[in-house]
Amino acid sequence: MKGDLFSSDHMVGPASAPGMSVQNEKSIRYVVNGEMLARQGAMVAYRGDLQFERKGQGVGGMLKRVVTGEGLPLMAVRGQGEAWFAHQAQNCFIVEIEPGDEFTVDGRNVLCFDATLSYRIQTVKGAGITGGGLFNSVFSGHGRLGLTCAGSPLVIPVTPQQPLYVDTDAVVGWTARLHTSLHRSQTFGSMLRGGSGEVVQLKLEGEGYVVVRPSELSSQER
Repeated sequence: MKGDLFSSDHMVGPASAPGMSVQNEKSIRYVVNGEMLARQGAMVAYRGDLQFERKGQGVGGMLKRVVTGEGLPLMAVRGQGEAWFAHQAQNCFIVEIEPGDEFTVDGRNVLCFDATLSYRIQTVKGAGITGGGLFNSVFSGHGRLGLTCAGSPLVIPVTPQQPLYVDTDAVVGWTARLHTSLHRSQTFGSMLRGGSGEVVQLKLEGEGYVVVRPSELSSQER
């Protein structure tokens, strides 16, 4: 069999190491030896002796998801083998989380992660309960986190001298030492005259990094 489809650009070779790695810009490969966790429905292929089990969030987690619209519909992947994960042909990236780190991320961008990581769902500080998508997942521990993004993300440094203002529908995540609040960029009079369409942003202050997608959420993603 010949053709560009069977070139080295697309052909999957032997795994170089256990754990998580980027297979290509649209998928993540995970060599499983024990247990890992992934977004439900994100597995596109696997081989070996693996079992996939829906992972419950408990009563408190389910109630929080109903109230906030946020949550991680997870599955546990156990056994020996390898699996490939992807979501809607979005671009895939890996974040290395070390002890003492915390990374806040929109749950809709989580693809898979090491079982050594823990996460909790919390309200974005300063955002109250207004505007959908302001309840994010905070990851900590030691391990790798696989993320998706619709397009190539912007990673923007934040310094104490220069806070950053981000559309709440475009932010993917941010590092732990940033403080958040809501910022209104239009006056009431401007809104009555039609406005610019950019009413409220998430303000991030301190020192760290913010990951932004190059588009706002579509109506299907909200």
